[in-house]
Amino acid sequence: MLTEIMKKYRDPNKYDLSCSETMVYAANEAYDLKLDEKVFRAMAPFSGGMWVEEVCGAISGALAVLGILFTNNVAHESDYLKELTLEFFEKFEKKLGSINCTKLKEMHRTEEAGCNKVIYIAGEILDDIILRELKTK
Repeated sequence: MLTEIMKKYRDPNKYDLSCSETMVYAANEAYDLKLDEKVFRAMAPFSGGMWVEEVCGAISGALAVLGILFTNNVAHESDYLKELTLEFFEKFEKKLGSINCTKLKEMHRTEEAGCNKVIYIAGEILDDIILRELKTK
């Protein structure tokens, strides 16, 4: 479900969103999060691996969504969130070979599709985790 919605937000004729923004916009729609515009703007600095091509923006966006859905008050009260975050990282790195923006671009980015492969795989992982966890609540 999430990946299909993400495809809409990756349409360059309608949107000009970064990887991190795409994750949050699509998740907002998919899970009816009712996020404020300020949340979307808050994701902007996480673009381009935080502008220095380090940690992939799709990861930053996905973790923001996990935080919105599964934080108990604050981070220090959210051991459950820590487990979900570590699970996301593990699955992402296993499927894509890195969490580093530069390396991911070298391995998976194409001129025609950009980083869509990375974004969609991140979306699949995120969706699997969220749907599983929402079923158990």
